[in-house]
Amino acid sequence: MKYTIRQLTRNEIPQVWEIDRTELIEKLYVLKEGTLLLSEQRFDMKGWPEGEAEHYTPVLLESFDRGAPFWGVFKQDQLVAAASVDPQKRGQNDTLLQLTFLHVSHQQRGQGLARILFDFCVEYAKKKEAGGLYISSTPSENSVNFYQYLGCRLIDIPDPELYEREPEDIHLVFHFIESNNA
Repeated sequence: MKYTIRQLTRNEIPQVWEIDRTELIEKLYVLKEGTLLLSEQRFDMKGWPEGEAEHYTPVLLESFDRGAPFWGVFKQDQLVAAASVDPQKRGQNDTLLQLTFLHVSHQQRGQGLARILFDFCVEYAKKKEAGGLYISSTPSENSVNFYQYLGCRLIDIPDPELYEREPEDIHLVFHFIESNNA
């Protein structure tokens, strides 16, 4: 399957809501006293939650206007995956950049696209001299496990603004490893 990866224009950003978010979620993570626990749930996601596009499109456009890159993965002319990093510094010491968006369409999952996009985001953040990525992950088992597999861990102190925006998300950090000791 041939894909094209390129940066999105501002006018293309609303197309991210065309990504097929279909997923059967059977377990959600909850954070209890600093420990991640799996909770039996059942959500048959057939698309984006009602109002999500209307609520978050302005947030994504503001991020773009601050200079955030948005990478899109296209299969023919259809956007099937996208990711972005906001250039605004976050975290306790203003050393983190937020991974603001990372989604892959249902039919394209398991092909490594999320990892490729994540790596693009890491490289961008390193060029911006950030110390890592701040991730506010949906609490689904698959999403959190994906980030943990990449080396993300629970953040010690969540960003107050991002936590207020998504208190049920799992707030993670991906610190960059310095290669000076290699």
